[in-house]
Amino acid sequence: MKKIIILLIATVLTRQLYAQGQLTRNQQAVQQAVLKLFNALSNRDSVNLKLFCADDITLYEYGQIWNLDTLINKAIRLNTASDFKRINTIDFINTTISKKAAWTTYLNQADINRDGKQTTVKWIETVVLVKQQKRWKIKVLHSTLIK
Repeated sequence: MKKIIILLIATVLTRQLYAQGQLTRNQQAVQQAVLKLFNALSNRDSVNLKLFCADDITLYEYGQIWNLDTLINKAIRLNTASDFKRINTIDFINTTISKKAAWTTYLNQADINRDGKQTTVKWIETVVLVKQQKRWKIKVLHSTLIK
């Protein structure tokens, strides 16, 4: 039953993806901020990661509430495997902007190699961004694991 529900949700979301149409320059900038955040995570680069996060970012991951320090600790400092590689595939569903706030929803798939093992993890995520110093920064990231 869960597989049917997930398949139904994925089908509806895929159709909405095509309904969004041509993106504005601002919508593209919002999506680029999200992509660059995940590139920084893949590269274990906390300096660039901070460029795309508001100082008071809140992440809702696996039923927990994280801040920027938690994200850096879990995704970068504790991630010490020498063979680590993460490839992100992000399919945006919708991106909306209202003045200096924006939100976007997307499907996120991470193919991760670590310690000689490959895993694939999928989420549906929504991010709220704020415009600070002429740059879109992630303020809230809510993630739901898709099994």
